[in-house]
Amino acid sequence: MSLRSRFALAFAAVGAVVAVTVGALSYLAASDSVFAEVDRTLRSTTVALTRGMEKRQEQTPADPADPADPAYPVGTVGPVGPSPGGRDPGSRTPAPFTGLDLPAPEGEAAPQPVLQAVGRDGTPIRLSGPLTKLPVSDAARALAASGEAGQSDTTEIDAGGHSYRLLTTALGESRGALQVAVQVDQTRQVLAGMARQIAAVSLAVMLVAAAAGRLLAGRVTRRLARLAEVAEEVSTAGRVTHYATQPADGRDEVGRLSASFGRMLGRMVAAREAQERLVHDAAHELRTPLTSLLANATVLHRVTELSPDSRDRLLDDVRHETRELGHLVDELVELALAGAREETEEPVDLAEVARRAARRVYRRSGRLVHVDADGSVVRGRPQGLERAVGNLLENAAKFDADGDEPIEVRIRRGAVTVHDRGPGITADDTRRVFDRFYRADSARALPGSGLGLAIVHDVAEAHGGSVSAGARPGGGAAVGFTVSRSRLLPASRPPAQAAAAD
Repeated sequence: MSLRSRFALAFAAVGAVVAVTVGALSYLAASDSVFAEVDRTLRSTTVALTRGMEKRQEQTPADPADPADPAYPVGTVGPVGPSPGGRDPGSRTPAPFTGLDLPAPEGEAAPQPVLQAVGRDGTPIRLSGPLTKLPVSDAARALAASGEAGQSDTTEIDAGGHSYRLLTTALGESRGALQVAVQVDQTRQVLAGMARQIAAVSLAVMLVAAAAGRLLAGRVTRRLARLAEVAEEVSTAGRVTHYATQPADGRDEVGRLSASFGRMLGRMVAAREAQERLVHDAAHELRTPLTSLLANATVLHRVTELSPDSRDRLLDDVRHETRELGHLVDELVELALAGAREETEEPVDLAEVARRAARRVYRRSGRLVHVDADGSVVRGRPQGLERAVGNLLENAAKFDADGDEPIEVRIRRGAVTVHDRGPGITADDTRRVFDRFYRADSARALPGSGLGLAIVHDVAEAHGGSVSAGARPGGGAAVGFTVSRSRLLPASRPPAQAAAAD
């Protein structure tokens, strides 16, 4: 199942749950409210009926002990049955009681309540209403026989093909009970119609939520589907340039993911291009020493024909080319691993880094290095920074091999500059001196691979800085790099005094 379909189903499920919950609560609230109103009306009718009977009893002078008398209060004697005069009190037809006012549909009469008395022995006595009698349950008999005055029981019954809401109220002192019932068919029909409307609304809400969920999911997953297609294309064909150049849309999480994915692909494109350039340049540079070694190997087949002096020159040339080839391979490995090496960043004292690099250069070439530092401490990779400073010093020592003055290293606010007194750098060379394998015309006769300053460029770029090259006032060259100002840390010691490394 697609992510879009899952979003649609989730929205539909949430909408259905919310609609059903709200509908059920609304139905229950409406039902409780309607039947509470019906019960209040039944209680009001019971109270009115009781008061009317008491008022008749006060106004009638007849002997209340005669159950045949029309003024006899129902429910006040034992078994209800035919009177001594042969009359049946239960057969009396009192005037219709109209104390219950229920609404009725237009064109229909309001349903009349059913009034009935229950003797203390459970015998029903019809008072008024459309039914001959109401069923007397065990609970109603118990209320009539021994219930306290005002104690009641409410239930629903089916009688005469209709549903009734029945209220049984005890008169107390074993005087029986009164029963009041009213039809609730119309109420049930109204509630059933409400239930159908709630179900229809719930279904409509569910469908609308599903459609909205699918629409929103389409907008969200469109970019995710695009990312998935690009990822599949990268994994199968390796084509990433087109997407990497497209701007990401949106500022939400998916937009941020798209932007990050685009930047990642851009870096992959740049890394691939750099890798291809490195392989191409390395193949070109390796071809020269390998060609020379192959030619010397061919000559070695006739070594016996060579003079001792020619043999010595041949062997020196082989050793020199072999050294250059080994140095070139080391530089290539260092350059290839410079970006992939996981070196932990930490506070680095640039003056101490320069001194360690100066001592190493002194051991190799015998040249003194003068370090003039301001105590800059940066957050960076110590080995990479030391390698960059070392490459600058070795480059200066190579071009100023015959100089008597020390090489100068100046450190100011995270900027490292190495000054030498060599032949200097022309304006054309300053633009390409940090390119891989580039060697100026004045340096082609000197040893080296043309990768030292390229490594300096990569280290500076990894620390958010830049590189620079130019002429030194008074002759020579000034070559260096900077570290991003955001990486500068508060100096942990006063500015260092200029000192010569030995």
